[in-house]
Amino acid sequence: MNAPDTQSRPPSLRAAIAHRFSLHDDKADDAEIDRAIRAGVELQGATLWILMLAILIASIGLNTNSTAVIIGAMLVSPLMGPIVGFGYGIGILDFALIRRALANLGIAATISLGTSTLYFLVTPLAEAQSELLARTTPSLWDVLIALAGGLAGIIGQTRREKSNVIPGVAIATALMPPLCTAGYGLANANWSVFGGAFYLFSINCVFIAFAAVIVIDFLRLPHRKFIDPVKERRVKRALLAVVLLTALPSIWLAARLVDNEVFGSRAREFVRKEFNTAAVHVLETRVAPGTHDIEVTLIGTPLARTAIKAIEQKLASAGLPNARLFVHQGEVPHVESQKIDVGSLKADILADIVRNNQDALQDRDATIEALRRQVTAQQEWVAQAGAVTREFEAQYPQCGDVLMGKAAQDGADGTAPVPFLSATCRRMPRADEVKRINEWLRVRSGSPDARVVLVAGRLQPVRRPSPHP
Repeated sequence: MNAPDTQSRPPSLRAAIAHRFSLHDDKADDAEIDRAIRAGVELQGATLWILMLAILIASIGLNTNSTAVIIGAMLVSPLMGPIVGFGYGIGILDFALIRRALANLGIAATISLGTSTLYFLVTPLAEAQSELLARTTPSLWDVLIALAGGLAGIIGQTRREKSNVIPGVAIATALMPPLCTAGYGLANANWSVFGGAFYLFSINCVFIAFAAVIVIDFLRLPHRKFIDPVKERRVKRALLAVVLLTALPSIWLAARLVDNEVFGSRAREFVRKEFNTAAVHVLETRVAPGTHDIEVTLIGTPLARTAIKAIEQKLASAGLPNARLFVHQGEVPHVESQKIDVGSLKADILADIVRNNQDALQDRDATIEALRRQVTAQQEWVAQAGAVTREFEAQYPQCGDVLMGKAAQDGADGTAPVPFLSATCRRMPRADEVKRINEWLRVRSGSPDARVVLVAGRLQPVRRPSPHP
């Protein structure tokens, strides 16, 4: 009985999936990974100048609300190196590398804060734009972005073939804009903006480094061993505590953000449902989730206070127990003079429509008249050109192939083209005749810039139409 051929047996599904998602197949050599990450930790010389210029570009982008400029600044930012090096040092338990990475990261953060603060002190654009304000309220989603971006970054750095992962991670995690926003907070003594932005920068740093620790441990890169296991547990607990302490405030902020969104959605749905009557139209709805205020501006027949009170009593059942409803409308609903005159309102709207139509008709008539003048001028020019060519042929029968047109003059900054007359002559006119022809053409065309172009050559035979079909 023959033994089963194990080599021809297809791999199991589990083995196929494990091979497909393996991080070890295209992993670079351990020494190459170590050398590349350590080289990215140092920030000195040209790297610091690039950092300052990138911070300046990002600050200008935030100041002018330009997303493209901010992305460009993040692409040239060298901030990822010390952060990844810090996580790598923790992963391999190299405390000298950890200290060096922290020192370089501190220098980079200080230079970045100083550059951005100086810019926002001297810029005349003092108003905080939306791109800047977006970096002041970090949440759980920023934690997830930093963690996922950090995982992608360290996986890309441990491959044999390098890719564009690191610039993409720098853009996704947005390391530079929070530092620039913190500089704006320092320049304007706005400590809430500074705190929120610097906290977002801290989230990015901690979770990118944490992602590096996870991947380094998963790839089992060579690392030092603790002689004392108790000390090893203390170091790991301290790392976990830093990660949790960084994440907890973001979880609270994320919960508050979700609560505000839910409140706003419920409030708008409540207004649409309760004020959906034929006699009332909701002109504007303002929702303030922070104070739980709902402001509604109505037009139409004013609602009685009892009706508004009845609507307020429905807030709790609509999931808005702590909300306050403010309705803006006529104060005395029973006074006839405070009712909106619907007929007058319709008349005003109709008058606006008629006025807009009249303006549109006037614009259209003006356009038609301008086009009509252009067509008439063109027809007159064609007739004049035909007469001029016939007069020239009568005076100079030795010339033929006569053409007359208009052309743009080289270097001319005006819009009026220059008239010209071209012809082919068997025998060229004398110089004084050419001068007289030029003067004649300027008088006939009404343009002082008109010119004649005469070329010596043979005349093409003129084809006459046959008198018989």
